[in-house]
Amino acid sequence: MRVVIVTESFPPDVNGVAHCALQTARHLVRRGHAPLVIAPAVPDPAEDADAPCAVVRVPSLPLPGYPQVRVALPSRRVAAAIAAHRADIVHLAGPFVLGVRGMTAAARLGIPAVAVYQTDLAGYARTYVGAGEGTAWRRLRAVHGAADRTLAPSSAAVRDLEEHGIGRIRLWGRGVDTDRFRPELRDAALRRELAPGGELLVGYVGRLAPEKQVDLLAGSCALPGVRVVVVGDGPSGPALRSALPGARFLGRRTGPDLARIFASLDVFAHTGPHETFCQTVQEAMASGVPVIAPAAGGPLDLVDHGRTGLLVPPGDPEALRDAVASLAAAPERRAAFGLNGRAAVQGRTWEALGDELIGHYREVLRERTAVAA
Repeated sequence: MRVVIVTESFPPDVNGVAHCALQTARHLVRRGHAPLVIAPAVPDPAEDADAPCAVVRVPSLPLPGYPQVRVALPSRRVAAAIAAHRADIVHLAGPFVLGVRGMTAAARLGIPAVAVYQTDLAGYARTYVGAGEGTAWRRLRAVHGAADRTLAPSSAAVRDLEEHGIGRIRLWGRGVDTDRFRPELRDAALRRELAPGGELLVGYVGRLAPEKQVDLLAGSCALPGVRVVVVGDGPSGPALRSALPGARFLGRRTGPDLARIFASLDVFAHTGPHETFCQTVQEAMASGVPVIAPAAGGPLDLVDHGRTGLLVPPGDPEALRDAVASLAAAPERRAAFGLNGRAAVQGRTWEALGDELIGHYREVLRERTAVAA
């Protein structure tokens, strides 16, 4: 198949949309298909040298107040690239700005489209401006309603989409690299560096932005014998350094370095309530680390409460602190959660999820052919 992936974000960006689009392109190439990626332009075009396929970059601007996020500008390159690639199907990754243009081009060219819902944009609108949820859902309904199929990453995401009038939904999760993220990478030297007093290491990995609510970890910072470790960057970084006294901020980490940090934690704590999936939870589980996460969105599918980790009420710093304290006092429970978490994700490889995605493509193509006949 010839597939065009129109994505709102792509490496070097570090986020769920970019990572999933990259893994999708890699898998398509491994399976002998011909993908093309269309993504917002980045400052350094050389970043695409390691991409698994050709990447067409569309002019973009940094989001005001959050320069790590770039927003595509209107461009004819999208339709031209889809037509030139002779696409059999268009894959819209987290469509909202660039994806809308991709959907419009696919419809005009008569090419079927699969839209992958990945970002709780209504939740972000509520967080950043205190309004705009209705506008966000209207835009999402327009693009997903025009697609042949919408793929949602979690049961909670499926319910949200259905409640807002979006149909033709299928569940499609995310893979995790269990060879890259594994317990054997636990590093005693790194642990001594981060916790010279032998403190329990509680880690957060992700963007440092308001919607992630990382400041909820303030109570955990105050617990005796606990050291909070924060991995990532973003506009909330300076404020969080003040809000989380004693925490270690490691900045953005990737590759083997990130995997080593994950495996060296004692507890992984995710704080944001707007996750449609939450890939870092899976990466922690693959690393054999017990997880604490909000009982909302994607983590509801990922965390088996009382078996692989703990689910706490969203936005409740006391509940989060108490959950950390309970695991700090129970090393045997932490070990059991870690073992169970690793076992739970063993079969969720990107290879398996990639093949599942290709199956969705083929079903959509068969449905289009049947309608045409």
